[in-house]
Amino acid sequence: MNAPVPGSPKASPPAGAFHRRPLPDGLVDFSSQEGRTLLSQAMAAGDAEAFFPLVAQLHTQAEPAWCGLGTLVTVLNALDVDPGRAWKGPWRWFGEELLDCCKSLELATAEGLTLVEVACLARCNGALAEPVHAHAGGEGAFRAALTDCVRAPAGPFLVAGYDRATMGQTGAGHYSPLAAWHAERDLVLILDVARFKYPPHWAPVSQLWRAMTVPDPATGLPRGWIHFSRAPGVDVTADEAGALSERLAALGGVGVPKCPGKG
Repeated sequence: MNAPVPGSPKASPPAGAFHRRPLPDGLVDFSSQEGRTLLSQAMAAGDAEAFFPLVAQLHTQAEPAWCGLGTLVTVLNALDVDPGRAWKGPWRWFGEELLDCCKSLELATAEGLTLVEVACLARCNGALAEPVHAHAGGEGAFRAALTDCVRAPAGPFLVAGYDRATMGQTGAGHYSPLAAWHAERDLVLILDVARFKYPPHWAPVSQLWRAMTVPDPATGLPRGWIHFSRAPGVDVTADEAGALSERLAALGGVGVPKCPGKG
């Protein structure tokens, strides 16, 4: 096949395919001049300590329905959790393909994940996870969790589960980590893991709260947030990693490993 000639016209994109979406009014692109100024001001105020560990591991979800899995990859690696099994070659590292417990990857692709299922996956893989549904009257608790987490340089980290339509975006339920807060303008930095669609962006905290109160059709419950931290004693020795890999290999063909506590 002949190589493309520089300057030659590009082939027409396939019908129905998209290259990103513009951010709605009221949301600020993280990489814009305004977005950078907001970040520098939040850093100066001590309200962006979570930004660096999270952005260093920010992962673009590998499938359109894998926002929960892509968010978990980001958070588990930011918490420096050792998965105890190989990802590629000799490397123990989280990729979405390792998160095949609680719910199969096939079902996650077809249905997405509920708030409780995302938390279950985190617990199966060495983190502490506390899901909280955004019930009426709970905005104060969310704001307290947000300010605590953005000021923590090594975790805990906060993830929001929210309704995209309420944010003026296309789509429905979505998960992404929260990395910073701008107090004066009351904006939160959402590290959107669907970077093929929207860039990381600043959004009003009150708007994100409203988006979290929208019920998930799968459960009938409001969406919400998950508080993630590193579980004590999660360091894995080489012997433990080998034994875990053997146990996981023995499960091949048996089904999805069960989440601890689910019987």
